[in-house]
Amino acid sequence: MSDILLKLEGVHTHIGAYHILHGVDLMVPKGQLTMLLGRNGAGKTTTLRTIMGLWQASQGRLTFGGQDITALNTPQIAGLNIAYVPENMGIFSDLTVKENMLLAARKAKHAGQMDEARLQWIFSLFPAVEKFWNHPAGKLSGGQKQMLAVARAIVEPRELLIVDEPSKGLAPAIINNMIDAFAQLKATGTTILLVEQNINFAKRLGDQVAVMDDGRVVHAGSMQALAEDEALQQSLLGLAI
Repeated sequence: MSDILLKLEGVHTHIGAYHILHGVDLMVPKGQLTMLLGRNGAGKTTTLRTIMGLWQASQGRLTFGGQDITALNTPQIAGLNIAYVPENMGIFSDLTVKENMLLAARKAKHAGQMDEARLQWIFSLFPAVEKFWNHPAGKLSGGQKQMLAVARAIVEPRELLIVDEPSKGLAPAIINNMIDAFAQLKATGTTILLVEQNINFAKRLGDQVAVMDDGRVVHAGSMQALAEDEALQQSLLGLAI
């Protein structure tokens, strides 16, 4: 396995009186796409939010690029060149698509300073972003908002991209578009951690996989090995890929 970019060791997270993560161990190799799978309520979203500092780990250690980030706040973690696309997408509905993109382009003070070549590449991945460039983001369809959320996260090169269920609620044609986009991102060497319920999505994209249950990682290995082992799929996820 290649170098580990992100590592969680024995991470526990409490939300109020609730103990959600019970000692999560997770490794995300550099330059690969790691799928985080599991049934609803297994702790996947809480894991992502803990990585981003939105919820603080109550025990354990998180490291990124060898740096301990356990006690860092969210802006500090984002400042390490980590982008996060939450399940609710986090779109600013009253702003235009262009204004949403500009907010994420930290090196640009106005649209003319955004990397034109990178924008054209993003437009090739997500044509709707270009088509509705000057439209209010709140007027977009659900699929278009999801495209904008991912486009915004990659408007500048990121060392790590963390995405929570990008295919949720999307039509099959848009899911295929999203798969193609993540495949191109993988080809650029971007490290990706992806929570996903769409197993075909996971099978087509994943290099590594970690399966969660009851606040713990109960299986970790190659995505291909899991995809080829129906008995393991059934025991871990209650389904066949």
